[in-house]
Amino acid sequence: MNMRNIAIIAHVDHGKTTLVNALLEKSGTFRDNEAVMDRVMDSNPQERERGITILAKTTSIVYKDTKINIVDTPGHADFGGEVERIMHMVDGCLLLVDAFEGTMPQTRFVLKNALENHIKPIVVINKVDRPNADPQKAVDEVLDLFIQLGAPDDLLDFPVVYASALNETSSYSPDPATQAPGMDPIFETILKEIPEPKCDPSAPFRFQPALLDYNGFVGRIGIGTIRGGKARVGDTISDIDQDGLPHDFKIMKLYTFLGLRRIEVDEVACGDICAIAGYDKMNVGDTFCAQGVNDPLPRLRVDEPTLQMEFGTNSSPLRGQDGKFVTARVIEDRLFQEVQRDVSLRFCRIPNTESWTVSGRGELHLGVLIETMRREGYELEVSKPHVIIKEIDGVKCEPYEDLQIDVPTEFVGDIMQTLGERGASLVDMVDSNAQTRLTYVIPSRGLLGFVNNFLTLTKGYGIINHTFREYRPMYGKTVGERAIGVLVSVDAGPATPYSIEKVEEHGTMFILPGTTCYEGMIVGEHRYPTDLAVNVTAAKPQSNVRSSNKDQTVVLKSPRRMTLEACLDYINSDELVEVTPTAFRMRKRILSTPERKKFDAKKKALAEAEANS
Repeated sequence: MNMRNIAIIAHVDHGKTTLVNALLEKSGTFRDNEAVMDRVMDSNPQERERGITILAKTTSIVYKDTKINIVDTPGHADFGGEVERIMHMVDGCLLLVDAFEGTMPQTRFVLKNALENHIKPIVVINKVDRPNADPQKAVDEVLDLFIQLGAPDDLLDFPVVYASALNETSSYSPDPATQAPGMDPIFETILKEIPEPKCDPSAPFRFQPALLDYNGFVGRIGIGTIRGGKARVGDTISDIDQDGLPHDFKIMKLYTFLGLRRIEVDEVACGDICAIAGYDKMNVGDTFCAQGVNDPLPRLRVDEPTLQMEFGTNSSPLRGQDGKFVTARVIEDRLFQEVQRDVSLRFCRIPNTESWTVSGRGELHLGVLIETMRREGYELEVSKPHVIIKEIDGVKCEPYEDLQIDVPTEFVGDIMQTLGERGASLVDMVDSNAQTRLTYVIPSRGLLGFVNNFLTLTKGYGIINHTFREYRPMYGKTVGERAIGVLVSVDAGPATPYSIEKVEEHGTMFILPGTTCYEGMIVGEHRYPTDLAVNVTAAKPQSNVRSSNKDQTVVLKSPRRMTLEACLDYINSDELVEVTPTAFRMRKRILSTPERKKFDAKKKALAEAEANS
């Protein structure tokens, strides 16, 4: 059977997974009576809730006797490392661009990866039915992007298809009126423009895992493309590791993909995308080859983490009341299991503690892991994220990011002032129809805690996108710390309306009456830069004197609802987030109020002494 291997790449929310849905539907992969949910490839509950793809997924369809393997890639910058590795699995890609938004920061990143790996792109202008969409302008922006990235001349005349993946329509014309049901223009363009896999069936077997999966029965599973020969279950092959050393193992399981199913097979053919299990120490970028053939493929680059945070066992007074898994041993086992499939994640135990340093590609990357563990029944406490500092040529360097912001023009002044305080450098500013696009280069730590502030400053109308750029010498000032103080509970017990009514005069509350509190727990935001110790558990004094206002109802303001991401953005370095299956609680590292005051006084004295010296 003929074969094509393609990836679908785009900026986040430009419709990659919805397009895969449409391709699967219109290729006849599903039965007529089969119920298929929207964004069927986003099988992870968090993917469906967040509306993003977190893990790359492989599927395949058969169109006109040709098997088309499709890899649906993540669009968010935190998972960009997977996109780079997937480029080594495919021979072509569909570059999706929103007909209204045009090219965005991640569009540039994924196209750059495709061009560097000599992958031929087909441009699909999606959402042509969207109000105020301008498909032709989007095509012009893509052409400009090709030129900026130094694409060879033969790729500048790229094929273009116009589609509405949500409506499952497509055409060769930018006119929305020409959209017709079906995805045939995309299928036909794939068959015409994308070459067959470069592979020699008579050569010795060679395969390189670009993605990893894991299960408790067979261990690690490597997913990649066969670059030579074929393999059968039971064959003994070699894994050549990053040091060039061969490790022989027997193939335990082989899988290929069809529709939504991973199909167990006895043999895999040259050029196919498949999954191989049998060696528990395989890594991304290793080469599997026939025994005695020491001919490794070029190694794949795995993105190093840029952000880290501290995970620890829950040490609050409410420990163990909510979760099933609370001990250091089970948390460490769970982290070990995660790094088996996520090669961009690292963790190591902090000596003589029940804590670990966990490193990842960004706040979303680590936030997804914490949320997954919470849903599985784990209790833990996590610190504020901080960037990983590297020493390059004797100079301390930190990660910098490209930042693109689209806001109504009325908010530009506040945004520019805030970003200036966070070490950002303005690169470009473009006005269009009362909207302004600001482009910055900013230290990654300048973005920590910025997103919630950004949404407040723009009243929810702003759009923010950022992607890793490079390591640069460190920005000199302290950025990323919250300037405002917090309200900290001094007592334990359920919060009462009587106490909250008095405390909310000092700021904004995070809790409702009845919330179980403990000493050192953060219950609200102070209106001033200093922290304030408050009692939210005191009951109204009882007396036998009848009060004229006895029957008056206490009316409280609505508290600010904090999500996990909001909590991680909000806390400072002397604070933690307690995560349990049913709650997030922000707290001080030092729970005792007198001890905390002593520590803060000592810290202030040291800072003053350093400033004076």
